[in-house]
Amino acid sequence: MSPILLIDLDDTLLENSIETFLPAYLKALSKHLSNHLQPEVMIRELLRATDQMLVNQNPQKTLEDVFDETFYPAVKVSKEELKPVIESFYRRVFPTLKSLTRPKPEAKALIEYALKKGWKIVVATNPIFPLTAIEQRLEWAGLSPKEVPFDLITSYETFHFAKPNPAYYAEVLARFGWKDEPVTMVGNSMSDDIQPAVQTGIPAFWLSDTPPESETHSPSGWGTFSEIYPFLEQIEYIRSTSILPSLNGLIGILRATLAFLDSQRRTVPLEDWNQKPSAEEWCLTEIICHLRDSDREVNLPRFRKILEEENPFLPAVNADEWSSVRQYCNNEDPLEALQGFIQARMEILSILESLSPEAWKRPARHAIFGPTTLQELVIFMCAHDRDHIQQVHKTIPK
Repeated sequence: MSPILLIDLDDTLLENSIETFLPAYLKALSKHLSNHLQPEVMIRELLRATDQMLVNQNPQKTLEDVFDETFYPAVKVSKEELKPVIESFYRRVFPTLKSLTRPKPEAKALIEYALKKGWKIVVATNPIFPLTAIEQRLEWAGLSPKEVPFDLITSYETFHFAKPNPAYYAEVLARFGWKDEPVTMVGNSMSDDIQPAVQTGIPAFWLSDTPPESETHSPSGWGTFSEIYPFLEQIEYIRSTSILPSLNGLIGILRATLAFLDSQRRTVPLEDWNQKPSAEEWCLTEIICHLRDSDREVNLPRFRKILEEENPFLPAVNADEWSSVRQYCNNEDPLEALQGFIQARMEILSILESLSPEAWKRPARHAIFGPTTLQELVIFMCAHDRDHIQQVHKTIPK
C-alpha cells in the first residue's frame, strides 16, 4: 500500500501571507462584482458565508452548498446571474494576485521526493475556495496539477467540512478507502493543520523554526523542510490505525462516514446501488442498510444503556446476517435507507457531543469483548465504519 502525504498549500507549498493576500483578494473581487453588488455588501456577506463554511457540521451539504445558501439570498442576486461574472474573475483577475506570492523551491523538492517514493499526495488546503483558485495557486507554486499527478485536491465543490474540524481529515482518508497504509500531514498552522490531524489519529509534521509550546495534540515532528525527510522515512513504518484518535477525533470520524456516503449519492448512478461486485459481496444499498440498522438497533441502544445503567451487560448481536434475512436489496429504497442512516448516526453524534470526558469512561460488560467502556465501543464503531468504507470502494463501479 502506498503511503499518503497530506500537505497544506498556503505558507507550506506556496509562500502566501493571508494578511496580505486576503484583503487584496476581497478588493479585487468586490471591484469585479461592483456592477452587480455594492462592494461593502459583497465583502460582508462573503465573509459571513465563509464563516458558515468553517463551522459546517452537516454531512449532507458540501461547503459550496453552505456558501450558496448563505451568500446569494443575503445579496439578493441569484447564483445563475453571478456565475459567469465570478468565472470571469477567476479567469482574468485572480491570476494577477500571483505577484503577492512566491514559490518555495524546498516545497517543490519535497513533492518530487514523495512522487519518486510512490507516495499518494493530497493537497490538503482548507477547502473554502473553488477548485480553480486552488489549482492556480498550485501553478504559482510551480506545482501545476497539469504536470504534477496529485491524487486529491480538497475544494469547496466536493468537501463537506473545513479545517480545523477533524471530520475534514477523516473525509480525506475515506476518499482513499481508509485502509491501513501510512499517512501523515505536513503544514505550517498548528491550529488548522497539526492539532486536528493528530486528533484524527494522523501523525503530523509542523513546519516551524520553534518547538511547540504545548504537549496537547502536539506534532509527531517539527522543523524546517530539510528535517521532514527523516520523519517521512519513519512514517513509512507506522500504520494509520496505530495512533488513537481523541474524543473529538472519534466524533469526526463517525461524521465523515456520512459525508463520504453523501458523496456517493452525488456521484454513483442510482441504478448501480444494487449492483454487487460478486454474488458473495454486498451492494451499496446493503452496506448502507447494514450501517443504518447497526446504529438504530445496536449502537444507539447500547450507548443509552451505558449512560442510564451502572456497568450493564451488552449481549452480542449478529448484524451481518440481516442483509440476507431482511432482503435489503429487494425491500429497501436506497436513498430512504441513506436518510435513515444519517438520522440514526446524527442522533448518536448528538449524544456523544454532549458527554463529559468522564462519561466516555463509563463501563459495560460485552458478551464477546468482556469489560469495556463507552469510548472503546466508539473506537470499535469507527473501525466498523472503516471496514465498510473499504467495502464501498470495492463495490462502486470504477
